[in-house]
Amino acid sequence: MSYKVGVFVGSLASESINRKLARALLKLAPPELELVEIPIGDLPLYNRDYDADYPPAGRAFKEAVAAVDALIFVTPEYNRSVPGVLKNAIDWGSRPWGTNSFAKKPSAVTGTSPGLISTAVAQQHLRSILSFVNSPELANPECYIHFTEGLIDSDGNVSEPSTEEFLRTWMQEFHLFIAKVVGAQNITI
Repeated sequence: MSYKVGVFVGSLASESINRKLARALLKLAPPELELVEIPIGDLPLYNRDYDADYPPAGRAFKEAVAAVDALIFVTPEYNRSVPGVLKNAIDWGSRPWGTNSFAKKPSAVTGTSPGLISTAVAQQHLRSILSFVNSPELANPECYIHFTEGLIDSDGNVSEPSTEEFLRTWMQEFHLFIAKVVGAQNITI
């Protein structure tokens, strides 16, 4: 089966190393996965006053999430957590009450950093948030990428063969996970 996967890049920086990682995932995904970025930079700060009448950016965001079968979150780590822009997007998608766009959508979390523990703490925090919004998560293998100069170029080409192979395998595992989650949701009891 083929699936459309929405990708969130948790950094707004044009030269973000996490954007480079997202581009690498696009190149290394199996042919059954179509990856599309869901932009998050134009969302205003979430405020429940919007719940009665979502602004166009909020509606477009929710429509983009609804149009995909699964989600990949590519997150930097800011102060041992997820960037505010990514958390803001999750808040928009999960509101108003009863219209949670993330519910039952399979998800995977990754990220890269020059630090030796990569984005491990941010990813754990993000997993907690995704659990709350009822998004089934690929638990294993985890995907922490220690970024070194030249590891991934601006076009998403990975220079280290072992990292390229790991990312390719991770994407294949995510494809299998999506199929399992979607298949389980289609079973009637």
